[in-house]
Parts: sequence; structure tokens; C-alpha cells
Amino acid sequence: MKIIRKLALGFAVAAATHITYAADTGFDMQTVDPEADRIALQNYYKSRFPDTELADYVNGIYSVDADSREQWVELEEFPPYEFDVEKGEELFNTAFANGKGYADCFENGGIGIRHKYPYWNKEEGTVKTLEQEINECRVKNGEEALKWSKGPIAQISAYMAWTSRDKVFDIQIPEDDPRAKAAYLEGKKFFYSKRGQLNLSCANCHLQGSNIRIRADLPGPQLGHVTHFPVFRSKWGELGTLHRRYSGCHRDSRSDPLKPQAEEFRNLEYFQSYMSNGLVANGPGARK
Repeated sequence: MKIIRKLALGFAVAAATHITYAADTGFDMQTVDPEADRIALQNYYKSRFPDTELADYVNGIYSVDADSREQWVELEEFPPYEFDVEKGEELFNTAFANGKGYADCFENGGIGIRHKYPYWNKEEGTVKTLEQEINECRVKNGEEALKWSKGPIAQISAYMAWTSRDKVFDIQIPEDDPRAKAAYLEGKKFFYSKRGQLNLSCANCHLQGSNIRIRADLPGPQLGHVTHFPVFRSKWGELGTLHRRYSGCHRDSRSDPLKPQAEEFRNLEYFQSYMSNGLVANGPGARK
């Protein structure tokens, strides 16, 4: 009954701040206001967890649960992702067979740019993610694409994230291209849409369900959710990308899982990252 009361409270607060949306009804593109969405999300968490500073949401569940935070602080003394960052730096600086490298593919040589992803690519008419462009860099230079979820691509991404720590997310939705706002809207719809045999949405766990125990887990807040990826999860015993987590959540709802870097997942990342504008990148992270 205690969990039910907590969930009921979460739903009530969400409704009061206009956070929840009817996923089965259409949105008028003229009324979609991403900035109003972001402010409403912040206000929801200010009301829900008044003792948590907004800037601290980059730490996920550790920003709102004191017991979890204490364990995490101890873990961060010897972070389990440390060797992955070192390996990622090595891989990043290893030249391709043609003599070029990752630095040739990215702005600023790939250093300190994580907070700019994902972004809307007007020429291609799609959302581009960091991992997506890591693989595109490889293919363009005659190398095979890496597997999306773990291993080298997560390590390279982790190194690039490490070089971007404390840089502020500022994801843009270009006003001169309505397709960008449409992609944001599709990501928003995905977040609030129920799916799978369990009829769950992302919002059920990471908005209303923030810090409410599901079996042995405490779901982290939606605000700041993407800022600390890739993450080393104790459950995995290794480093994994954000889209690995998306696929896992999809399976947990007993849905047919989408593949990492599917358009739906890239749009979801676009929406979630915009919601974290104003927060800083602090990946890679460590989670249970």
C-alpha cells in the first residue's frame, strides 16, 4: 500500500504540473513548446524533491536517494569505468589504416563536444548521436562499424564524454526546420507512450516512478537522465551505451526491442537531452 500511495502522489504531482500527456492523441505542432516542457519538468522535480538542487540531477538516482548516494560516493573513489576511459583514449588516438583518425571527423578534434549531442542534421533530415557519428567516421575511412551497445564504441564514447565533463548541455531545435521539432515531438511521444505486455511507458518508471522501488531497483529521474552516459552498470559488469539501456528498458516492458540507434531511440535521446539543457555532462558514470 505504501508503494501505491507513493505512485498515486507521483501521478497527482505530474498531472498538476501538466507533465503527463495523452500518448494516443495528436499534438498540434503549433502548440509544441519544448522550452515550456523543460521548465515544467524542472518545476515537477522541484516540487517532488525540494531538497535536491537542479544541478545535482546529473547524478541520477543518487541525487534523490541518500542511501544510494552514500554507496555511490564510495564507489567513485575507485570508479569502475576508469580503465574504460583509458582504453577509449587509446582507441580514439589509434590511426585508421588510411592514416586518419577520429579526430579528423569531429569538431575540435572530437575533444569536449559530448554536450552538443544529439543534434539535428538539416542536410540529412535526422537526429545524429555521438555513437552514430563514431561509426560513420569509421566507415567513411574504410573501417568496419563497431557494435552499438558495448565494447570499443562505449569506450570511445566514454573518453569523449570524459573530455566534456562540466560542459553545459545546450541542445538546439532549429526554428527554421519543422522536421526538427517533429523529431523532438516523436521522442516526447515515445517517452510517454505505454507499450509492451506490461503496458508501461518510460515516464511510468522515470517520472512518476522516480525513487520508488521496483523490485530491488530505484528508477532514476528523467531530469539529467542522459547526462552521465555511457555508464558502467554493476548489473552488466561492464560499460554500456545509452541505447543499450533503452533496449533493456524496452525488453523489461516486454516489448519487441528496437535496435540501438533506431530512429525512435535517436528521437527519444533528442527529447531527453533537450530536457537536460542547462545541466552539465558528467559521463561516464557508474550505476547499479
